Parts: sequence; C-alpha cells; structure tokens
Amino acid sequence: MTDLPARRLLLVHAHPDDESINNGATMARYAAEGALVTLVTCTLGEEGEIIPPALAHLAADRDDRLGPHRIGELAAAMKELGVADHRFLGGPGRFRDSGMMGVAQNDRENAFWQADLDEAAGYLVEVIRETRPQVLVAYDPNGGYGHPDHIQAHRVAMRAAELAADAGFRPGSGAPHAIDKIYWNRVPRSVAEEGFARLRASGAGFPGVAEIDDIPGVVPDAEITAAVDGAPHREHKAAAMRAHATQIAVDGPFFALSNDLGQPLFATEYYQLAHGTSGAAPGERESDLFAGTAGTAGTAGTAGTAAGSAGSAGTAGDSGANG
Repeated sequence: MTDLPARRLLLVHAHPDDESINNGATMARYAAEGALVTLVTCTLGEEGEIIPPALAHLAADRDDRLGPHRIGELAAAMKELGVADHRFLGGPGRFRDSGMMGVAQNDRENAFWQADLDEAAGYLVEVIRETRPQVLVAYDPNGGYGHPDHIQAHRVAMRAAELAADAGFRPGSGAPHAIDKIYWNRVPRSVAEEGFARLRASGAGFPGVAEIDDIPGVVPDAEITAAVDGAPHREHKAAAMRAHATQIAVDGPFFALSNDLGQPLFATEYYQLAHGTSGAAPGERESDLFAGTAGTAGTAGTAGTAAGSAGSAGTAGDSGANG
C-alpha cells in the first residue's frame, strides 16, 4: 500500500459484529478524519446464534451457511462506518469460529482456538508491514469475556506486533514495523452502571436486561486511559450494528444479542493503554488514540482522569479464564 495517510489504525477482532459493538464510533470518527482504518477479522463467525427466524436455516447445525452470510453483513457495516480496508485473517474461512469455551467445536482442526500462534500471527504481520499502523486496538488477555476466539485474537495481535518489528521474521513479507501504541477494549464500570440505569428506565422492548458483569471489558474506572468521543458518529455505529442483523437487534440507544437481554449502546468508547506512552498529561485520559505519535493531528486533548499507562503489552503466553 503506497501513499499511506498520516494516521493509521489497525483493529483486530474475532468475529464479524465485534468491531461495530466495541469500536464502531471510533472507526467512523477516524475514517471521517482521513485516517487509514484497517480491520482484520479472524473468523467468519460460523457458530453464531441467529436472531431472525427467516435466517435460522443458515446455522452451523443446518445449512452451515452463516459464515458467508456474515461476510456480507460485515461489508455492509463497514460501508456505514466509512471503512474501506477490512480483511479476514489469512483470507475468508482460513480459521473457523471455535464456538463458546468448552464446546466440541473448540477441538476442530481448523478452529481458530487450535491455530498455531506464529502461523496465525504471520498473516497479521503481513498486514502490519503493509499498512504500518501507529495504533493497534485488540482485546485484553481474557478476550473481554473468555471466548476462545477472543482470547486467541488477543494472543495473535500481541504476537504479530512483536514479530512485525523483528527484521529476522519473514524478511520477504515487508519491511519491519514497530507499532507505537497498543490499546485494549474496555468499559469503565461507572459508565456501564449509568447506561444500564438508563436502559431500565427507558422501557426499551427487550425481554430482559443483561448483567453488567456479562459485558466484555468492564473494569474499574481507574484502569481507563483513553476515551474517544464518537457522539457525532452514534448513528453510524447504530447503523453498522443493524447491518449485523443475524446477531444484533438495535432499539434506539440500546441493543441485544441473541439472548434478548438489553445492553447500552455506547457512543463514547473506552480503552486501556497496554503498550506505548500516553499522550495525555499525567493523571488524565487521552481523547485521541494517536496522541503522542507521529500521526498526531494537533495537540492531544484529555477526557477526565485516569491512572497512567497499563504498562507492558504482555507476551504471547498471556492467557485468560475460560468463559
């Protein structure tokens, strides 16, 4: 890829729809500002539970056609966010959705959970060396909530960031590139509590309400180091989530997955700096993921207070609890 934009953001997700739920507003904001936003999705989400009854035949235990259908959903979602560069790790279908932790699908030979770490990371290294991002967004070591594909996506992202900077790793796959900053997806507990309070008071038409601790990435507020205000892009995020119609039902500022339990839809998205140096003043949160990098546009703003950087990015051996 030649003539790269000044700012370049890479996001790694396990299944189609994860990106819109976690980072839709962030992606739309940076795409609108002219940054190169690259999404790498690790599986087609073949094992997902399907919401619309008319599409139930696509399920893995019936026609097993959900994966190809979700390719189209992802493309539609990226159009809503203005993101042109979206790819599947190693190509569509290279790695299959592993299902929830502890199910038989975990043990399939082509399941992402079973993938050789360096082989899978090698595909991502190629993307990193091509797009040369300053910023990488990934999951925490537990994958947010213990799903095997999310845990594996974390491991692959962190390993690929390490290998991409190593001139001795696959020299034919492009010039080495070191990523300046790596963030993990997070939600501050106070924001989650406020969002659920709004949901309960709204009368939104879901059969039930999810539990805060069932939401991926909820952590104490002090662990949050960055808050990206995506309010101008709220509707783009909601539209992208609607595009994933087999997996998500959106009702105004709320949504539900196949369990029909309502959750808040957040327009401000939160992160924990796992590698690199914060561009905010000590004790303050970044409002721009590029703050302090060569891709910084103007002076970095702040969005409240937080503890400092989370420290080192961890290693390929990071592991999480079973979901």
